[in-house]
Amino acid sequence: MQAIVFEEYGGPEVLQLKDIEQPQPGPGQIRASVRAAGVNPADVKIRKGWMAEIFPTEFPAVPGSEFSGVVDAVGDGVIGLSVGDEVIGWSIDGAYAQYTLATNVVPKPAGLSWDVAAALPVAGETARRVLDDLAVKEGDTLLVHGAAGSVGSMAVQLAAARGATVVGTASPANHDYVRLLGATPVSYGDGLVERVRAAAPQGVDAVFDTAGKGALPDSITLRGGTTDRVITIADPTAAEHGVPFSSGGSTPEESRAGLTEQARLAAEGTLRVLVAQTYPLAAAAQAQSASESGHTRGKLIIKP
Repeated sequence: MQAIVFEEYGGPEVLQLKDIEQPQPGPGQIRASVRAAGVNPADVKIRKGWMAEIFPTEFPAVPGSEFSGVVDAVGDGVIGLSVGDEVIGWSIDGAYAQYTLATNVVPKPAGLSWDVAAALPVAGETARRVLDDLAVKEGDTLLVHGAAGSVGSMAVQLAAARGATVVGTASPANHDYVRLLGATPVSYGDGLVERVRAAAPQGVDAVFDTAGKGALPDSITLRGGTTDRVITIADPTAAEHGVPFSSGGSTPEESRAGLTEQARLAAEGTLRVLVAQTYPLAAAAQAQSASESGHTRGKLIIKP
């Protein structure tokens, strides 16, 4: 099969399209024919070696952690899944490939496109997990940094559905989009504290930083000087500010339950999922470069 492979840490040029052996599912695993794979900022960080202590990479490696596809083979002990089933889930051996192995998948609703389905697992799981950790509830005011990105846009909508008031930071070009998602948009940069206070005079109850653009000091100020109910998934200086850096922690059961619900809402059109651009498998380096630029509205998808 064809897959994107990297054999050392480095820039996008280390990503190479290669013919490799098709994986075989072990006990409890399924193999899926990949229809779409999501591109995430973590893919770039892993490729660069920035997450080597958290996610050690064994070379050669195939990037990509989320996919949509069709079950192609089933390992021993798998219950409830058969060849031909359409699924969404998390890859265990890399999703930038024609085939991938998985243990944690849910059925894909019939009305949901492959591209939108592949955009859900990582962003949806991350948004749900952090909103739970922040205990966002009806009546709260939540500040989301990076509200136009894949995780941020999901967080805005899920928080609004809980009954929270949401303020979202974004570039001016994305303000209409953020407003459409259900948040009051404000611009990044100098004067952020004043702009947020003008948008939310009632104060900010919680902050979810998906952008990692140095907004933690302002976030703490907006929380009245406390780091309570402030979480980042993107700022490597979090520890310096006493802010938790969230990088996982959900059980497989929690992940599947959240993804099942989000897939249903996306299929109904209640949950907006914007696919910014799709790339063929051979253009994975371009897709990661676009992700690294930090200016993408919505999700980037690779089509094997």
